[in-house]
Amino acid sequence: MAKNRQPIAKRCKALNLSPATLGYAKKETKRNPKGQMRRKQSEYALQMNEKQKVKFVYGMLEKQFRSYYEKAARMPGKTGDNLLILCERRLDNVVFALGFASTRRQARQLVNHGHFTVDGRRVNIPSYLVKPHQVIAVAEASRSSAVFKRLTGEDAPVVTAPAWLDRDRNELKGTVLQMPTREDVPFPVEEHLIVELYSK
Repeated sequence: MAKNRQPIAKRCKALNLSPATLGYAKKETKRNPKGQMRRKQSEYALQMNEKQKVKFVYGMLEKQFRSYYEKAARMPGKTGDNLLILCERRLDNVVFALGFASTRRQARQLVNHGHFTVDGRRVNIPSYLVKPHQVIAVAEASRSSAVFKRLTGEDAPVVTAPAWLDRDRNELKGTVLQMPTREDVPFPVEEHLIVELYSK
């Protein structure tokens, strides 16, 4: 499996993205303090920036992201909206959104290691697309792990799941209530620029 080893804080600064989007609330970089004083970007540069931003947040490489775009283009509705909705439906993103992982990278790793089930069946594919009414849960064999023990009890962190997901506060599981919408994407992105880039 290909891994994204880009430095989080440095990459977030380059993409004008908050590290909190990836689960890193305290990360920042002091390198290149005048980095915002750049010349006006070209149209192509703006389009590339938006594409790189979405790829970075969801942890995808070009080949997989391109296949998502092609799938989104075949779906009814706006291609840009469809693309972001497909990304939001990824199992690793859902695990992060439900608060079962502290960062997106950790969510991807936990899914890869088979710590989650979907409707009772173990799934170890981060790109698995969830559907309405499916139940995502921590596998029984994994619940005694220190990673998940901290999520239960009085000292458990408070998690606010997005409107399209429902997390059971007493159990390590969550339910997909409905398909996510464009408004559920938790970071600023101009998806029409991505569509323009791929449409050339």
